[in-house]
Amino acid sequence: MAATARYAYAMNLFLDSFWRAVAYCVRPRVIALSFLPLILMTVLALGLGYFYWDSALDWVRTGLEASAIVTTMLAWLQGIGAGGLKTVLAPLIVIFAVTPVIVLVALLVVAILMVPALVSLVAERRFPQLERKHGGSWLASVVWSLGSTLLALLALVVSIPLWLVPPLILILPPLIWGWLTYRVMAYDALAEHASREERVEIFRSYRGWLLGIGVLTGFLGAAPSVLWASGAMFAVAFVVLMPVAIWIYTLVFAFSALWFAHFSLAALQDLRVQTEASLTPAPTPSPAMVMPDANN
Repeated sequence: MAATARYAYAMNLFLDSFWRAVAYCVRPRVIALSFLPLILMTVLALGLGYFYWDSALDWVRTGLEASAIVTTMLAWLQGIGAGGLKTVLAPLIVIFAVTPVIVLVALLVVAILMVPALVSLVAERRFPQLERKHGGSWLASVVWSLGSTLLALLALVVSIPLWLVPPLILILPPLIWGWLTYRVMAYDALAEHASREERVEIFRSYRGWLLGIGVLTGFLGAAPSVLWASGAMFAVAFVVLMPVAIWIYTLVFAFSALWFAHFSLAALQDLRVQTEASLTPAPTPSPAMVMPDANN
């Protein structure tokens, strides 16, 4: 019975924090914050594109032309009247190769620049009385984020051969991004308010729910890839589509930070209430009045 009640509480917390995160995303303060990483990411993407786009395309095209399998496939496409795909194949490969890196860098930028501000916003409005125990520092957050990112990059590289299986390319990258989002956002959401012991306990008690938030937002983060692909096929609009896609990435990460903040801080508040209740001694019952026996 207790397990059922705990599951119902966690589900309610999961859904409640979701809707609160959605509502917070339309706040002017959140929208303004979302443009800071956008500016940095746009400068980075345009700079890399300016210096390395042509050389990257040449390198990919050389590799494609050296592959007998690809050459045969392109000849077959040419024979059925789909030879135009040859011109967009190399740009698409470059874009899909760069997109995971852009996502990971965007996550780090959001974690460093936006997450503390968003967590403070949630704390000020919903949990002004929640004590700050400073269980995590800025340096620890950076080390944690970099370590998690390296693990995610390793997972991406190892999983690349599996992307050739059609369904897995739509599943594996969002799962890896979701895991990374869970690791980074959940830590940063609790770094200021929770002690180390409280953070470990919340991670243990709500690991599945926190990972679920990360995976769902990971799939949301995969949606802008459509814009990247469209940019490759419509080169004229690519300069416009690229910043829009980066901003959508940033807004998705901001939404995930708000979702984690609402969920984690509410879970922390509940944990402290339960801890205080368990430490509070039960009131001692007053001695019962002994009624005199009428027979004596």
